[in-house]
Amino acid sequence: MKTVIVIPARYGSKRFPGKPLAILNGKTILERVWEIASFVCHTISDCSAVVATEESKDEAQKNRIVSFCQEKSIPIVATSPQCRSGSDRVWNVVSNMDNRPEIVVNLQGDVPTCPPSFIIKLIDALNADSTADVATICTRLNWEALDSLRESKKKNPFSGTTVIASSTDDAVWFSKTIIPTVRNEDKLRSESALSPVLRHVGLYAYRFEALRFFANADDGFYEQLEQLEQLRFLENGKKVRLVYGKYPPGYEQTTSGVDTPEDLVRISEIIRKRGELLNFYTNSEWEKEL
Repeated sequence: MKTVIVIPARYGSKRFPGKPLAILNGKTILERVWEIASFVCHTISDCSAVVATEESKDEAQKNRIVSFCQEKSIPIVATSPQCRSGSDRVWNVVSNMDNRPEIVVNLQGDVPTCPPSFIIKLIDALNADSTADVATICTRLNWEALDSLRESKKKNPFSGTTVIASSTDDAVWFSKTIIPTVRNEDKLRSESALSPVLRHVGLYAYRFEALRFFANADDGFYEQLEQLEQLRFLENGKKVRLVYGKYPPGYEQTTSGVDTPEDLVRISEIIRKRGELLNFYTNSEWEKEL
């Protein structure tokens, strides 16, 4: 199926202005994300990628990303500033394409450590099951990671999203609260190194029609409460397929990408210690993750 990877990249971040062009170990964040998309497009057939920046009253800001992409020969389009979310911005791009894709991937431009295998798994999941409207990645937390998430929520209660899976690996619910509640935890810890908690990774692949629905539907009641746009699909009976991903060693702490200058420093150190992400995928071993 024809697939397009759209990379939303906004210059005017409130917490980190100019974030897409910030330098991370010798390359801009945006260039690193583009390299991930390019790897995927060279791995699967009928796939292309494009950067989506937003139109801005400040031409200097917009032109910095446009000029960078033109210099690197990266396709780029400007989307409406009225887009309320990354998914709306992605829809703005693909709905105006002459040759519309069947599958659309939303690859955020501030996640320079997204494993390409995650994207390939999402595309494969939609190709394999025609009943799934959306596919998204989750990871099962070990007990140490769960303890860390619990601790972080004491200071930042709305950081980190968890998800409940059905017996067929479809999403039942997403929440900023850690779900499920775990009883008899000591027993479970003694039986397995993995907890029953799934952390959601904000990476999506949509069918074109599912994305059209999202862009034209009203915000859901629970979506507004949790501030989680994926709940709009569940509240309207859409099937969201969960796909299990595994990070390369040492990269597990890069789930949320770069939100602040502090994240840039933290991820820079991980790359320095563990090596470049794409180096993990330069041999056939990475295919075992699929």
